[in-house]
Amino acid sequence: MTSTLDVPPGLRGVVVSETAIGDVLGAEGYYHYRGRSAVELARTVSFDEAAALVLDGALPDDGGAGLRAELAVHRTLPAAVVAVLPAVAGAGDRFDALAGLRAALCVLAEADGLEPTWGATPARRRDDVLRVVAVTPTILAALWRRRRGLDPVEPRDDLHGGAAWLWALHGVEPDPAAAAAVERYLVATIEHGFNASTFTARVAASAGTDVASAVVAAIGTFVGPLHGGAPDRALEALDEIGSADRIEPYVRGKLAAGDRVMGFGHAVYRTADPRAVLLREVAEGLGGPLVELAGATQDRTEALLAEHRPGRELRVNVEFWAGVVMSLAGIPREMFTPTFAVSRMVGWCAHVLEQTRSSTIIRPSARYVAPPGEC
Repeated sequence: MTSTLDVPPGLRGVVVSETAIGDVLGAEGYYHYRGRSAVELARTVSFDEAAALVLDGALPDDGGAGLRAELAVHRTLPAAVVAVLPAVAGAGDRFDALAGLRAALCVLAEADGLEPTWGATPARRRDDVLRVVAVTPTILAALWRRRRGLDPVEPRDDLHGGAAWLWALHGVEPDPAAAAAVERYLVATIEHGFNASTFTARVAASAGTDVASAVVAAIGTFVGPLHGGAPDRALEALDEIGSADRIEPYVRGKLAAGDRVMGFGHAVYRTADPRAVLLREVAEGLGGPLVELAGATQDRTEALLAEHRPGRELRVNVEFWAGVVMSLAGIPREMFTPTFAVSRMVGWCAHVLEQTRSSTIIRPSARYVAPPGEC
């Protein structure tokens, strides 16, 4: 007998859980953390304040100092992880920081003895979450520096958010304007609804696994080319365009070939991507020829897409301006997507914590479509 279950492709529109962490309203071009506009948070609060809001449910009244102090205690890597970083960083012909992060987190889970979330106290779960959030930038920056033959730098207690990340990468005093730009990006990308990687983290957490295993599953999903952002590829498109007079020939050529114009279109937003609006503001605050070219490219490309596909909203997305902002801030292209992971690790972990409050494993059904078996 063939199942009569209605299974929309990709579970589109299927409510799989309830959450109090945040929501994405695609038709309105709006998303929020705990009921607060994520874009306004990015304009007004620090990364640590926003992280505290997402993890703990409320904006702290200490400017994020409490969470910052908790994370500082957790960011030192165990000897076992330090020992494997050179080999992980040097593996393969192509450097992949997120693959290295997955490997390092697996070692961390064993070295720290991270327990299954099933049966653990809420305090222990939160402590494990803070451990994973704290070591993520330490590991990613160390991997990048090791790949370049450089020693990792020690974190500084006086730096946080964007400034701390730039210091971890380069080991030089961060430019205040660049640090502020990266901070805005980090706040804006902490959380974004029940996307594939977040859902994967919750599925793993529903089985009662440890925090590290749940986020490793999320990272493995995120790096799939149909999910993970591509701010480096969007920036490569700007490199290929080169000048304003080449925008139209480039875009028309892509459309004629049936190719995607990198940095445009989004699976959820049917209006302007609010993250892209914010990051264009940030980029224009930094200024320069790249920003001028990017602005002209957005404006002309959106007009050409509207002409090519009337009635369908294809607007610039977060990838486009994220690449511009990170490039202007001095982040190397191979670390664009890992920079996203520094931020989104907070969102993944918040969802892991929320999922562990349920005792029900996520176990959907499938429609069997092959020849029937014997009853």
